[in-house]
This record gives sequence, structure tokens and C-alpha cells, in this order.
Amino acid sequence: MKKYLAELVGTFVLTFLGCGSAVSLGCDTAHVAGTAAVVGTAIAFGLAVVAMAYTIGGISGCHINPAISLGCFLSGRMSAKDCGMYIVFQIIGAILAAVVLGVLAGFDSGLGANGLQTLEEIGTGTVSTTTGLIAEIVLTMIFVLVVLGATSKTNGATNNFAGLAIGLSLILIHLVGIHYTGTSVNPARSIGPALFTQAPGSQALNQLWIFIVGPFVGGALAAGIWKIIGCDCCKKTED
Repeated sequence: MKKYLAELVGTFVLTFLGCGSAVSLGCDTAHVAGTAAVVGTAIAFGLAVVAMAYTIGGISGCHINPAISLGCFLSGRMSAKDCGMYIVFQIIGAILAAVVLGVLAGFDSGLGANGLQTLEEIGTGTVSTTTGLIAEIVLTMIFVLVVLGATSKTNGATNNFAGLAIGLSLILIHLVGIHYTGTSVNPARSIGPALFTQAPGSQALNQLWIFIVGPFVGGALAAGIWKIIGCDCCKKTED
């Protein structure tokens, strides 16, 4: 149970600190968020991953993201049972984080929930479902690919810096994706806030499927790409 509980704690911290920063900095909706709010929120999510990677990485591998767990399972790095249990505990951690954040900031604050954004400042109107889904698929694919590569045995000593590489990549991904979907690339991080936000006019729950389907598809694509270019299976055979 230790590794499952570690995933719960890690996802709690990621969701609480990341979404909490979005609320505190006013980055709940991209059309009202300034550059500082977007950058600050992106950094918060990345730093939370770095912190947890060096806290629970040795216990569970610090997935704290169902899309990463799926990618690891499809890459042959974990069993179906562990993958399922990781996802369950990750979602529980995100739900608990959303509740605590709601108590602190108010459930009408938005809780950093994901949603298709309204990009008034660049004149594109509301992001379409297709655009949001594509953004989540591509961004998650890139993120999970970084995770699989940075933690690969073929990287040797650079594995020591995997947490830093993964955290920094998440910052970049948020900088790109916040103005389209608020950036999920993590179904658990989306589920928690969506279940509890009571922000006026929020579509978080109605649009939640985008932030579940998109990241899972992206994670699966990353696993497929890694099997082609990374060849962990060949490394295991050689060992």
C-alpha cells in the first residue's frame, strides 16, 4: 500500500499547489489572466512535480498522473493491477485536494478547474471541443514521452535529473496550453476540481470528458512512440 498512498499524497500536493496557485494568481480563466498569472501557474505545477519527484519518486516512481501510469503500463513498466490502483489513488488525492482548496478559497472560486477557454485577447472566441481535445492529446503525448525517456534505464546517470527534466517540461506545456484548456494533461488533476467547483457558469463538469479522453489518448500515443524509438524492451532483453 505504500506506493499507492505515495501516489495519493503526491497527486494531492500537485493538485493543491498547482490549482491553488491558479486560484491565487487569477488564472482560473485564460481570458482574464495576465501573463504573470499564466507564468506563475505554469511554474507552480512544474515545481510541484519536481518536489514530489524527489519526495516519493523512490517509493512509487511519482506518476501522480493517470496518463503517465497508463503510458508506463502500455510500455511494459508496470502491471495492470498497479496501473489501476495508481489511477484510483491519484484520483482520490486530487479530490481531497479540491475539497481542501474549496474550504480555503471558496468553492465558487473555480478551483483551477479545466475548461475550454475564451481567448478574447487574441480574437479567437471560445476554443472548440476539437481544438481543446487536440491540444490535450498532443501536450500529454509530449509530456508522457518526456517522462518515459527521462526515467529510462538507457539514460544511465541522467536518471538522477529525471524529476527536474519532467518538472521543467510541465512548465513549458502549461505555458502553451493554459490559453486553450487551462492545461490538464492529467485526468486526476481535472476530475477533483471539476467535481466541486461551484463557479457561476462553470462548464467544468460538462467538459470533463475532454480532460480524461485527451490525456489518456496522449499517454497511449507516447507509449507507442517510445516503444519505437526508446526500445526499453530491447534493453531489458539485453540485460
